[in-house]
Amino acid sequence: MALQSSGVAFRKVLAHFPEELSLAFAYGSGVFRQAGPSSHQKNAMLDFVFTVDDPVAWHSKNLKKNRNHYSFLKVLGPKFITTVQNNYGAGVYYNPLIMCDGRLIKYGVISTSILIEDLLNWNNLYVAGRLQKPVKIVAMNENVALRSALDKNLKSAVTAAFLMLPESFSEEELFIEIAGLSYSGDFRMVVGEDKTKVLNIVKPNIVHFRELYGNILQENPQVVYKMQQGRLEIDKSPEGQFTQLMTLPKTLQQQINHIMDPPGKNRDVEETLLQVAHDPDCGDVVRRGVLMNLTLKKCWPWDFPQS
Repeated sequence: MALQSSGVAFRKVLAHFPEELSLAFAYGSGVFRQAGPSSHQKNAMLDFVFTVDDPVAWHSKNLKKNRNHYSFLKVLGPKFITTVQNNYGAGVYYNPLIMCDGRLIKYGVISTSILIEDLLNWNNLYVAGRLQKPVKIVAMNENVALRSALDKNLKSAVTAAFLMLPESFSEEELFIEIAGLSYSGDFRMVVGEDKTKVLNIVKPNIVHFRELYGNILQENPQVVYKMQQGRLEIDKSPEGQFTQLMTLPKTLQQQINHIMDPPGKNRDVEETLLQVAHDPDCGDVVRRGVLMNLTLKKCWPWDFPQS
């Protein structure tokens, strides 16, 4: 689970929107301190994601309350907006640069069913990737499937990171690996000012990452977690790695199979994963699978001019 918040400021923002939310969370540098040159910005933009069971109904109500938040798509109505949301990029529709309760905000809307699929299978790892880092949960209903998927997403992030790390490593190295998962396909992480972004996210927030992942690490039978020293040791035997590979999200398993399966061989995924488990370059194969999964999967552009 992500971090709970009692922040009044976040709940005041939420009061401006229709109430039918299965999950609402705030994330990013406006919520958690980050290192780097922009770390001391006051009144940084607040980023939100709203998860809704019925996007058409939610957008219909939001268009009545906050019509000026939308781009030119508002004239096409809630059904068209939902079609754009569900069928382009990562299944998220963003309204950016909104003044709300005296703060500049950006908010994305995603269907609960699409989010659950992403959390379980890493179909694009956009919102699921956000939820692998500390966030402030502002509202959440009693959707058991969603809560289970949130937990599975965190466990999958740990497993993928384990496969890409050596036998012994620090907490910080683990959290850097996890935080970097969803940035793997972002060219900004290779060039320019954002290439140290992952480090800037993790270093000031080790305590929050520990709170997010501590129980999962303590309960994992394949890891020795030395909390006092901040060190971990994992099972790197082929048997251990095969167990980990078999629990990875389905989409990542399929990408690994695509990388390793020679043309015309058509092996099933389990056979390929068994081969990868015995490969000295297992971690590199997993990393290539993550990269392949993310490189071409971008969110629908949310910066339409508003009118």
